[in-house]
Amino acid sequence: MNDEYENTKYEPETHMSEVDAPPEPLLQELEEFLESHPETRFMDVFAADINGIVRGKRLPQEDFEKPFEKGANFCAATTLMNTRGEAAERLQYGAHDGDPDIRSVAVPGSLVPVPWASVPTAQCLLELQEFDGTPYFLDPRNVLRKAMQPFRDMGLTPVMATELEFYLIDYDGDTFVPRHPKIAGSDWDQLGVQFGSFDDLDDVEPFLVDLDNFCRVQNIPAGAALAEYSPGQFEVNLQHVDDPVLACDHAILLKRAVKAAAKKNGLAATFMAKPFAEHAGSGLHIHVSLVDEDGNNVFAGESEHGPWSDTLRHAIGGLAEAMPESMAVFAPNANSYRRYAPGFFVPATPNWGPNHRDLALRIPVSGDDARRVEHRVSGADACPFLVVAAILAGMHHGITNRCEPGPMTREREDVDYEVTLPIRWDQALDRFEAGSILKPYFGDEFHRVYGVAKREESDMFHAEITDRDYEWYLRAV
Repeated sequence: MNDEYENTKYEPETHMSEVDAPPEPLLQELEEFLESHPETRFMDVFAADINGIVRGKRLPQEDFEKPFEKGANFCAATTLMNTRGEAAERLQYGAHDGDPDIRSVAVPGSLVPVPWASVPTAQCLLELQEFDGTPYFLDPRNVLRKAMQPFRDMGLTPVMATELEFYLIDYDGDTFVPRHPKIAGSDWDQLGVQFGSFDDLDDVEPFLVDLDNFCRVQNIPAGAALAEYSPGQFEVNLQHVDDPVLACDHAILLKRAVKAAAKKNGLAATFMAKPFAEHAGSGLHIHVSLVDEDGNNVFAGESEHGPWSDTLRHAIGGLAEAMPESMAVFAPNANSYRRYAPGFFVPATPNWGPNHRDLALRIPVSGDDARRVEHRVSGADACPFLVVAAILAGMHHGITNRCEPGPMTREREDVDYEVTLPIRWDQALDRFEAGSILKPYFGDEFHRVYGVAKREESDMFHAEITDRDYEWYLRAV
């Protein structure tokens, strides 16, 4: 037996005879949906893995009731797949435990049509449970719920939204390139960044219209769309909600809709953190505030640094303190670390301040009701559930320990690019494994499992001999 997983298996107390059916409203939701959409032929049911990739199955009509009634069987190791969809050999789960099933149950309110499908199809998100109803500890949704609980115990509710950047890409017969806008009346590529260009939006209007339609059908609260800081790069904002799990559901559903809309228009979309060396990377920015039981924003107020409370400053202090060990979550694969470079508004040190996009932790311009922190470190390739779990862990740690974030960067202050965070994959994994802040929020066993799975993926990636090795070394050395 491999020493890395020997005697470390998590063994929940499950009793397959004690299967409680999901609540009756779930079955009612399905019945009402089928009354409105009787032609539905298939149903896609899925959950997000530790990379934020949705994995699941397509059900025929005769199986529609399973996730809404007593639950459907679901491969327990699915959430631990690497980005190639492979189980981790160094872990007991999946590779060395007989690959058992767990129970999956439909997430209430997530049953919607799939408007891009060629035949009438529905989809719903899944919650993963042990057979006794215990939340499955390797489900990223459940990790986020665990990280949220300390705030609930304090009577505080995180209010948050995500911003996702992505590229539309073409294949030129030789390699992948950004989908360049064209100069009107020609096949010439429009050069330059063209940030905020309406011409760039107009150039992909059919894609944006399809995406808007898809989001409306699927109840994804998409807001403004923006031509970003590189050709072919766009950002779509999501509306704030008072449930972090729901906000992350919106993020993974938006990614699925973006890819579908791109495919419908003969394009491809990617959320890779750094698909092109010469262009900006794609980030996942998180805006978060905290409200008390009376609906008051506890980040509002006055302090010596500006129009925000000491609570916000302490939350930022905790985020800064937790950031080094959180980098393996914010940047979950080899490509992720190529995004951290000067000149692209991607911070590599936990600096903070108001209204400044060079900072890791930015306080946007807002009124008191919307006082919040924008976390700008994570890549668009990261799992939203785990990113938000790490952010909430850092905030709670900072508030309860009254952490100070260090010197504040003033608005319009010139900032030199500084690297103090681990911006290489193995360095980040070292800090993650040695860290102590995230463990109690993630759970010790999930924390260990994530580190082992990602270390194995890193080792596999770096063991490959690529064309770049030959280009640099084959003849020269």
